[in-house]
Amino acid sequence: MTVLTKLASRQDRKDERPNIELARELMENNNIAGIQEIIENLASHNRKIKTDCIKVAYEIGRVKPELICDYAEIFINLLKSPNNRLVWGAMQVLSTIAEISAIALMKHLHTIQLAVKTGTVITTDKGILTLAKLATVNDYNCEVIFPFLIEHLKTCRTKEIPQHAESILIAVTNETKSEVLHVLKEREPYMTKPQARRIHKIYRQLLA
Repeated sequence: MTVLTKLASRQDRKDERPNIELARELMENNNIAGIQEIIENLASHNRKIKTDCIKVAYEIGRVKPELICDYAEIFINLLKSPNNRLVWGAMQVLSTIAEISAIALMKHLHTIQLAVKTGTVITTDKGILTLAKLATVNDYNCEVIFPFLIEHLKTCRTKEIPQHAESILIAVTNETKSEVLHVLKEREPYMTKPQARRIHKIYRQLLA
């Protein structure tokens, strides 16, 4: 029996609860065939089904990334979709499997970085987190990715700095710490007080 009948759109639901419940059911039952069906229908001609399936995939990745990590290239290809919902949904998924699927993601680093530069707010937010996680995997990844993250901190909108700096924090090393501090201190004068408070917390973590 197809698992698609349990998707929100197939139940005429406007909320995400059916998709979240389906993801939990697929995980609890280790339903590999059902997960495969969800992944295959990311290419469905039905826009609502695709939207539901990317949500199911994200919920699985958030809890059990090992169940969807083999499909990394499919999610990467979705970053090129004209459907923004699929793009930011795919980036959300990639942020959950970045470490476990690092080899696959590094092969398509340019695609991920391009999506960060040109995507919606959610795509950029999750893209920075994805890249930061990738950078933690090994020294080579960090060396390749960190200059992009630093450049992003220099040029992104002021209101984005706290969240993106918090994401990048996991990838900061003793060698890159001073560079991050320098960029944040340069941009701090243009921040609101709440934004600056979040940055000061990052200072304390970096200097601990």
